[in-house]
Amino acid sequence: MEPHLGTRGPAMHGDRTGGSAPAVDEARAALASTGVYFMPPETVLASLGADGPHWPEWAAFAAHWDDLAEDPYAAHRGTRRLRRYGHFAWDSATGELRMLPHEVFVQPAHTNPLYDAVDRRFEPLTRAFTDDPVLRSLLGLLGRMARALDGAREWSVKVHPFRVVATAGGVGEPTPEGRHRDGVTLVSSLLVARNNVFGGESTVFTPQGRQLLSTTLRDPGSLLLNDDRATLHGVSAVHPADPARPAHRDVLVTTFTAA
Repeated sequence: MEPHLGTRGPAMHGDRTGGSAPAVDEARAALASTGVYFMPPETVLASLGADGPHWPEWAAFAAHWDDLAEDPYAAHRGTRRLRRYGHFAWDSATGELRMLPHEVFVQPAHTNPLYDAVDRRFEPLTRAFTDDPVLRSLLGLLGRMARALDGAREWSVKVHPFRVVATAGGVGEPTPEGRHRDGVTLVSSLLVARNNVFGGESTVFTPQGRQLLSTTLRDPGSLLLNDDRATLHGVSAVHPADPARPAHRDVLVTTFTAA
């Protein structure tokens, strides 16, 4: 039996799948040359080990978004956003993935105009989430992408599951800070679910403002990757399609920073 990733104890080893080699090579080449890449959901899910369109492991993974906590900082800006946060260390040579003690989340100075070098405190990832095999496979896949940008052995990996809620009385803002950087090497956004929303267009720009890519992550498993050192990114507001029903957008944002 493969060892599981825990919140404490010895480090565990990386992803259980090799992914689709041609697709991963294409993504790595695009990241290295243009700084941005969109990977379609069928490629992502196949790389994570999906064996069909109704993959039960994905449903179990998506269920973690029903167990997020309120983001008080976004609430100050009028957006209801739920999230958690976890920090890992990854050794690219051995595939060793180790969860680090929970800490405040701070983005480097001169990256995020709303939270520039501000200590933000979020609830930690649940044990069920950190143990999830889909998360482990995903981190292994993303690590292969990150190495196209930097050959470092040691990496800091930060994991942020988000749910942005749209209501009849207001929009949901996935990035209330607008166009920004995260101060990392690789930033990725994985769509987990969209429920009764429209909007949420993701756009990546050069530092000079030229648009490199714009896409709406519509289908679960859609993955957007960009070199955070060379680009800026932002997401437009989401609105309820039917104001009488619950509406939300669930995304996993994961960042890799060469240590």
